[in-house]
Amino acid sequence: MNYKIIRINSAAKNAVHSSVLIIYTGGTLGMAYDESGALVPFNFGQIMEKVPTLTNMNIAITVISFPEPIDSSNINMQHWFDMAYIIYENYDSYDGFVILHGTDTMAYSASMMSYMLNGLSKPVVFTGAQLPISAMRSDARENLMTALEIASAKSNGKPVVPEVCIFFNHMLLRGNRSKKVQSVHFDAYESENYPALAEAGIIIDYNLAAIRPYEETKKLKFFNKLDNNVIIIKLFPGITAAVLDSCFSIKGLRGVVLETYGSGNSPSEKWFIESLEKAVKKGIIILNVSQCNGGRVIQGRYHTSKDLKRIGVLSGSDITTEAAVTKMMFLLGNETDDAEVRRKLVLPIAGEMSPPN
Repeated sequence: MNYKIIRINSAAKNAVHSSVLIIYTGGTLGMAYDESGALVPFNFGQIMEKVPTLTNMNIAITVISFPEPIDSSNINMQHWFDMAYIIYENYDSYDGFVILHGTDTMAYSASMMSYMLNGLSKPVVFTGAQLPISAMRSDARENLMTALEIASAKSNGKPVVPEVCIFFNHMLLRGNRSKKVQSVHFDAYESENYPALAEAGIIIDYNLAAIRPYEETKKLKFFNKLDNNVIIIKLFPGITAAVLDSCFSIKGLRGVVLETYGSGNSPSEKWFIESLEKAVKKGIIILNVSQCNGGRVIQGRYHTSKDLKRIGVLSGSDITTEAAVTKMMFLLGNETDDAEVRRKLVLPIAGEMSPPN
C-alpha cells in the first residue's frame, strides 16, 4: 500500500516535547464540505486551518493516510494488517499513535489491534467523530485534540496510557472493552463491564488503577496471521434447527460466537443442544457471549445453560461480541493447536475480559 505521509509543524521546534503519528483510515472526522456541499476527505496538510489550537500543544505530528479513505463498514483483515504494521514499523520513532477511524467498526478494530500488537507499551488511541470536522457543531476537533494529548501524555518519562483505547465524547475507554451504542448522539461508545480509563473535563482525570501498567522490558511483536472462518449467531425466540444446522455446515467453519440471552442462557430443547453438540464434535469452537450490553456469561447458573457447559461450549465471561469475534480470528490464525485456542479463549490475553472465578 502506498501511504501518504504528511508532516505537520504544530509548534516551534525547540518547544516540542513529544511526537505522535496519526493514521488516517477514513471516517467522518477527516471529511469536509466542498463548494457543492458534498462531503469529501480534506487535506491533512491543512489541519491547522481546521484546528488552529493544535499549535498550542507542542507536539510534532506526522500523518500517514491510507491512499483511499475507507468507510468503516468496509474494514477488513487487510486494513487491520495495515494499521498494525504501520504502528510496528514506526514504533520507535513516536511517543504515541492516534488512529482516525469511522465509528461503525471502531470497536472491532481497536479490539483486534490489542491482540495483534503484543507487548505494546505506548498509547494507541482510536478516535473519530459523529460530525465532519468542518461542521459547526462538530465533535471532531475536541476528539482529535484530546486523543493527541492522551497519546503524548507522560508521567516521569513514561506513557500514561500504554494500551489500545478509544477516546470519544470526553471518555477514554479500553478498546477491547468498548461497544458502539449510539448513532445520533455524541456519546457513541460505552464500556459497561470495565471502568473508563480517563474522563476529559477541564483536566484529563486518569483512572490509573484501570490502566494497564507500563512494562518497560516488553518488546513489541506484530502478529500478522488471522483466520476469518468464523461467524456470529445471535439467538432469538423462534430460531429453528434448519438455521443452526445450515450455519454449522458452512464449509471451512472453525469458530462460532454464540450470542445468548442474559447470563448465557439458551433454549433447552433437545434439537438445539444436539445441533450444538454435533458442531462441537466436528471440531467447531463455540464461544458463549451475552447479548446484553454489560452482560456476563455464567454457564450453569440457570438450568438453560447447564447443557451448554456439558457439551463443550466455552464461556466468554464478560467479553463483548466485538472483542470475542476478533479474538477468535486472532487465536485461530496464530495457534496451531485447537486445544490452545480453547484455553486462551476463556482467559484474558489483552485485558479484554475478566479472569475466570
